[in-house]
Amino acid sequence: MTSPTTHAGRTTGPATVPPTWSRLVTYARLDLRRQLRDRLAMFFTVGLPAFMYLVFGLGSDDAVGSGNVSAYVMISMAAYGAVSATTSTTGSAVTELVMGWGRQLSLTPIRPLQVVVLKAGIAMTVAAVPIALIYAIGVATGARGDLGDWAGSAAIVWGGSAMFAIYGLAVMTLFRTQSAIGVASGSIVVMAFLGNIFSPMSGLMLDLGRFTPLYGYAALARYPLTDGWLPSGGHDPLWLPIANVITWTIIFSGLAVLGVRRGRERV
Repeated sequence: MTSPTTHAGRTTGPATVPPTWSRLVTYARLDLRRQLRDRLAMFFTVGLPAFMYLVFGLGSDDAVGSGNVSAYVMISMAAYGAVSATTSTTGSAVTELVMGWGRQLSLTPIRPLQVVVLKAGIAMTVAAVPIALIYAIGVATGARGDLGDWAGSAAIVWGGSAMFAIYGLAVMTLFRTQSAIGVASGSIVVMAFLGNIFSPMSGLMLDLGRFTPLYGYAALARYPLTDGWLPSGGHDPLWLPIANVITWTIIFSGLAVLGVRRGRERV
């Protein structure tokens, strides 16, 4: 129930409270602007994976699937850049918790799940920057593939990055310390090695890697190009990366919601 507001002894009518969607839009706009203005973080988020593509993929014209090695590396580096961007972007959750922002949100109708979705959306917007840059460099440097390969892989890279936005939020909110940023970013590098992104794996390491979060995401992103065939000669059926992505998304989402709820608790 709203109460009238008074100005200089004069009643002007009931106070209006912005609807929840309006608060979410305002919060998202301010947070996105803050992320994009962090020039140093954006430089490493965008520049590093682009540089890695130039090192590993430039001039590699051997055939892979319906394209070439350059396209294979391009998709892999775009995936790595996207998850790096989404994970690091959600690092703002640490600062918000330390400053007590989670308790401020508890005074509003905004729910924990809405915060999770909002953070994921902001992180995915930032992730579009390295994806666009790496694909543009790929076009200019001889990456080859069918139009469907390019469009399909780009869509999967971008859409799948939401899983790691949620992962970053889960780590930040559960640990609630500045060291959580290092934990989240460092673990992405380890996952990338196990996820068959930096160098092709085989044998036991490949079998173990199939159960790690980045494996399914990267394999699914490369599927339009490779149809599941691996550089080592093996093959992944389509259900395998899909099941991997769904399973880890559910796990990360549950941990993120738990972490956000803990941040809103009063002590």
